[in-house]
Amino acid sequence: MNNIFQLEIIVDENAYDIAVGLLTLEVSFGWEEESLPTGESRFRIHCENADFIEGLRSTFEARVPSAKCKMQTLEAQDWLAAWRQFFTPVPCGKRFVVLPPWLADTQDFPGRIKVLIEPKSAFGTGHHATTALCLMVLSDLIDAGRVSPGETFLDLGTGSGVLGIACCKSGLKGEGLDIDALAVENALENRVLNHVEDFAVAQGSIDAVPGKTYDVVLANILARPLIELAPLIVQACKPGACLVLSGLLEIQADSVEEAYMAQCLPRPRRVLDGEWCALVWE
Repeated sequence: MNNIFQLEIIVDENAYDIAVGLLTLEVSFGWEEESLPTGESRFRIHCENADFIEGLRSTFEARVPSAKCKMQTLEAQDWLAAWRQFFTPVPCGKRFVVLPPWLADTQDFPGRIKVLIEPKSAFGTGHHATTALCLMVLSDLIDAGRVSPGETFLDLGTGSGVLGIACCKSGLKGEGLDIDALAVENALENRVLNHVEDFAVAQGSIDAVPGKTYDVVLANILARPLIELAPLIVQACKPGACLVLSGLLEIQADSVEEAYMAQCLPRPRRVLDGEWCALVWE
């Protein structure tokens, strides 16, 4: 088993906003946050990639000099035990529920499609609002008849593969791409866990599928790459395709929306969950 690396960051009230901003940009898979009696805030980030954690610590030490940073290694066995204690099922929309493997046989969610995800610290388990938003939107699109079995999908920034697996379990077939080799490994593991077919997973970005078009395109990445990749993402959409963009804060939605309207798309529908936003063309 791989070790898990934890970075603990404590900041005072004056540094809170910049800390959250940095975490939003750097840690797309989410973090723990706790308000301390001192008025400070404590953040914890867990990841199997030591280089990522070390780089994040360096970024905070450079950008937030007052931050107290502490890195430690956790035993994999302890990490998995903690997941079993704290991993809660995540119902998304009316259709899906994300579960860990040890709850695969639960009868608590009748009628919902079970998406089983082996918890990994760096990839989506459905708990992060951006992943839950995408699953909720996908559920609604299927219920509305805008997404149908037999259609094709692209899951850009697939992470754990949770969105692609949900698509396959709804009768679609398609591909998942991620620039992170560890994410690809995790998605392949979860593909086997869910016994899904017609879900090809590979390392790369949108330029790895030149000329291919899809009925559904899901991109749960950060605002900056969503803007930079707008022409290629739009080119990957078949005429009349559903396009769902997530991974952005509501304050970033205008700039992302403008980038896609510049590609001749109409104004999208916005779906909000707290400070997070998904843009939906349907």
